Amino acid sequence: YVIKKIYAGENWNESRRSPLTENGIDVKAGDYLISINGKNLTTDDNPYELLENWGNRHVELTVNSSPSASGAKTHTVKTITSEHELRYLDWVNERRALVNKLSGGKIGYIHVPNTAVEGNRELFRGMYSYNDKDALIIDDRYNGGGFIPDRMIDLLNRRTLVYWHRNGLPQPMKTPGIAHDGPKVMLINGYSSSGGDAFPYFFKKTGEGKLIGTRTWGGLVGISGNAGLVDGGYISVPIFGIYDNSGEWIIEGIGVYPDIEVVDRPEALAKGNDPGIEKAVEVLLNELKENPRKPVSVPAPPDRSKWIETEIK
Repeated sequence: YVIKKIYAGENWNESRRSPLTENGIDVKAGDYLISINGKNLTTDDNPYELLENWGNRHVELTVNSSPSASGAKTHTVKTITSEHELRYLDWVNERRALVNKLSGGKIGYIHVPNTAVEGNRELFRGMYSYNDKDALIIDDRYNGGGFIPDRMIDLLNRRTLVYWHRNGLPQPMKTPGIAHDGPKVMLINGYSSSGGDAFPYFFKKTGEGKLIGTRTWGGLVGISGNAGLVDGGYISVPIFGIYDNSGEWIIEGIGVYPDIEVVDRPEALAKGNDPGIEKAVEVLLNELKENPRKPVSVPAPPDRSKWIETEIK
């Protein structure tokens, strides 16, 4: 068996730990898996069978750069129970790289997986990392919801209020420290649900930018505080719904419609393309061309010896 791909992880994060990339593990894509826990592998063996019930336990993997036991190395590796987070991280990194390539580094990409803890964390990380980008793509596709994303839209709505010049830094600091003043778009699809419905609705209502993709799921009748049953189950009863400032019921059973409809065709995705991202980059680059961002220059140091009260504004 050949190891075709090793998913990169965030090994400081236990939920995204990639066992074969940890310190001291010398395994590369293209290496051959010779044995598992001393059991030599042949084409008649199923390696997954030998790993069954070994989740979060240490196993011995013998690998080699050739399909031979001669010169092979054995590593003790602590396994994981799910590769979901690693595959998700790989999916995000592929799209981040695609945006960077298509935009020439001008546009940042942030995927928001939900509106709970993880989604808030990823949005905060992305906003902090891409403060210097000219534009942002917020990807709400497959957003599974969670909380009502009022704090999340507040973060996107932030604008720079003032700048600070600090000696020794190449550019001025600003307040708020995390604020993006450039254009933004949001990607949506039919799997943008619950809080993932509310997020694009808030994005559009506050005038942050265009929605690109397909209509969202349409589910904002909510449940909360459900009473538990003695057998461990619970009764789920919808107890709240959403309406707008005009007193009209919204979103539930309808969803949020895009400004620009783009269908992520499976044949395009299978080729490594992403029609939604391609359209988002096109829209933002056109917007930057029509309204280029104007960086704020640091003014010349003031001559405070000439200051008088009427000059201080």
